Amino acid sequence: MTRTDNDSWAITESVGVTALGVAAARAAETESDNAVINDPFARVFVDAAGVGIWNVYSNTALLADNTDIEPSVRDRVRLMIDFMAMRTAFFDDFFLGAAASGVRQVVILASGLDSRAWRLPWPDGTVVYELDQPKVLEFKSTTLREHGAHPIARVENIPVDLRQDWPMALQQAGFDPSQPCAWSAEGLVRYLPARAQDLLFERVHALSAPGSWVASNVPASGSFDPEGVRRMREEMQGVRDAAAKLIDTDVPEFEDLWYAEERTALAEWLDERGWEVSATTFTELLTRYGREVSYDSESASMPTQFVSARR
Repeated sequence: MTRTDNDSWAITESVGVTALGVAAARAAETESDNAVINDPFARVFVDAAGVGIWNVYSNTALLADNTDIEPSVRDRVRLMIDFMAMRTAFFDDFFLGAAASGVRQVVILASGLDSRAWRLPWPDGTVVYELDQPKVLEFKSTTLREHGAHPIARVENIPVDLRQDWPMALQQAGFDPSQPCAWSAEGLVRYLPARAQDLLFERVHALSAPGSWVASNVPASGSFDPEGVRRMREEMQGVRDAAAKLIDTDVPEFEDLWYAEERTALAEWLDERGWEVSATTFTELLTRYGREVSYDSESASMPTQFVSARR
C-alpha cells in the first residue's frame, strides 16, 4: 500500500480502510455503556462494507471471546475506540459552537464516513460541503440513501483529491469566501506530505472570512520519535496478527499510509496569522469527557494535538 502522488482508493482500499476503522470505532462507542458520542450511522457503514479488519474494532466480542489474544492487543483496540470517541466528541462540539455563533457554511475536508450532516442539529440554512475521493463519497451517499437517511443540513458532495485544486471545485459548488465558514481537517494531515499540509491550511486561511472557525488533529511534538514509532508499529502488528486469526481477510499496514515527516506546528502557524487558537491533548480530552482508562494514554498513542481556532 505504498503511497504515490496521485493515488486514489475506494472505501475498502488504502486510506479508505482507515475511514472504515474510524466508523467501526464510532459504532463500538455508540453502542457502549456511557458513550460520549452518538453516531447511529457508523454501524450502517461498517455493515455495508462487509468483512475486514474494521470488524475487530466494531465487534469487541471477537477479542473478548478469544482467550488466545494477548491483553496488549485488547488494550490497543480499546485505545483506538477511546481515541476516536474523544476525537469525534471534540469535532462535534467544535461544529456546534461554530453553528451557535452564526456560521452557516461548513467544509469537511477528507470527509470519509463523517455523518455530521445527518446527525448534528444544524440550524436552518446550513450548508455542509464534503470533500473526498469520488468512490468514498459514492459509497457513503449510496449507503445512506439505501437506508432512508436524510441530512439535516444541505449537503454538497465535492469529489476531489485534496492534493488538487479543491478551492476552485469548492467555489464552483457554491461556497462563498466572503462569508464565515467552519472548516475541519479531522484525521487528515498524517496522510499528507508536510508541504501538502502547509498548502492545505494556506488555502483554508485564504478562503476564511472574519468569523470563520477551523479545527484539526495534528501530530504533536515527539510524534516521530523513533522509539515511539517502533513501539506503535509493534503494537499494531499485534492487532494485525490477531485480526488474521479472527477474520479471513487481508490486513493492511496502516502506518505505511502516513507521511512520517516533521511538520509546521499548526497552532503556532494560525496564531501568527491572527487566529484565536486553543489546543488540547488526548489525555485532556479523556478528562474533559469523563473517560477513565487503564493505560498511560500519552505513551500508548502517538502524541496528538487537537487544535481549534477562530478568526
